[in-house]
Amino acid sequence: MTDDNDDYVYDEATGEWISAADAATRATALDRIEVRDSAGNLLADGDSVITIKDLKVKGAGQTLRKGTVIKSIRLTGDAQEIDCRYEGIKGLVLRAEFVRKH
Repeated sequence: MTDDNDDYVYDEATGEWISAADAATRATALDRIEVRDSAGNLLADGDSVITIKDLKVKGAGQTLRKGTVIKSIRLTGDAQEIDCRYEGIKGLVLRAEFVRKH
């Protein structure tokens, strides 16, 4: 019979051997990156946001006007970027500092 406390894994980030329970705790903490909008509100997958200024979209030749509503955002794992869908623009990624929660 093995105990979880007897299992150790090598953590490449710190260069230490840690218990499997500690490794799982650290992994879940890394998965929970907080993404905040320009007003400091916490964003989550599926939220709707509004642009707070005119944004030129590189490669699309369009400008997202101030007040444009973007629905169903997805978090990217980066605390400053959100993945969005908007008609006519594929692969739109916006900085969280230029939007606020709707």
